[in-house]
Formats: sequence, C-alpha cells, structure tokens
Amino acid sequence: MKHLFKAGLLAFVMFTTVSAIAQSKDIVDVAAGSKAHTTLVAAVKAAGLVETLKGKGPFTVFAPTNDAFAKLPAGTVETLLKPENKAKLTSILTYHVVAGNLDAAAVMDAIKKGNGKAVLTTVNGQTLTAAIDNGKVKLTDENGGAAYVTATDLKASNGVIHVIDAVVLPK
Repeated sequence: MKHLFKAGLLAFVMFTTVSAIAQSKDIVDVAAGSKAHTTLVAAVKAAGLVETLKGKGPFTVFAPTNDAFAKLPAGTVETLLKPENKAKLTSILTYHVVAGNLDAAAVMDAIKKGNGKAVLTTVNGQTLTAAIDNGKVKLTDENGGAAYVTATDLKASNGVIHVIDAVVLPK
C-alpha cells in the first residue's frame, strides 16, 4: 500500500510538472514546436511580431499551416517576407489574431449565440466570420475567402492556437 501511494504521488507530480511545462510555452514557442508551422513562424519573425506574440495577451491565433501558405499564388510568400513588404505582412498576420482567449468551446458558443455566425474582430481591426459548415468551423474573411479549422485548443501560456487550412486575407 505504501508503494502504491508513492507511485500515485510520483505520477501526480510528473503530470503536474508536464502540464506546467506545456503551459509555460507562449504562442510563438508552441508554433515554433510544430513542423507544420515553419512558414508562419518565419513570417512572424520577418514581420517583427515575435515580441508582441510573446507578450501577456491573451491571444487567439488562427494559425495557417505550411500547406495553407503553399496554396497562395506562386512567389507570394517569398515576396511578403521581403523587408519592403513588412507592413503588408504584418497586416495579414495580425488578421489571424483575435484579442482574448477563445478556446473551441468559446468559438462554438459565440456561433450559437450569433444564430449560426460569430463576427470576430481581429487585432488589425478587420473582422472574420466564424460559422459551422459540414460540421467544421469555417472562417470567412472580408473578401469572401475561407479557411477551415483543422485542429483546436493548442494551449499556450498567453492564449490558444487553432490550426487552419488556408490563409485568410484582409481587405
């Protein structure tokens, strides 16, 4: 019985430590730890947004994958990463960020309360509309472009990340 208690205590301490470590990573660190988000991380660095996204927050980030960036017209990513296009890149990236900690349940609740649609104001001041389409959350940008949420609730110390399959673009 004594050994069982010690084993249980050890398991509890290990679980608590692992949870604390996961929560100690900020939005940038969580994204940087994903092989599917190397383009996003490079873009955040090029735009000079690393320190902002390492800030207190909280932030909700709709994070396009490398495949999402690859869907853009040829040469777009390379052009955006150039120093002379920093303002445009910053506008695009901040269009993927909403102030606050909106986990999947909060997004679904907002959609329900909005009679099937939730209008999310992004950090760049423009809006994204969230709705359910074929059982998935669909984000529609102000140009009519759309992205689907493919993974939710990647928790960070200063917010949450939801993975999306396309880059949404501001007006």
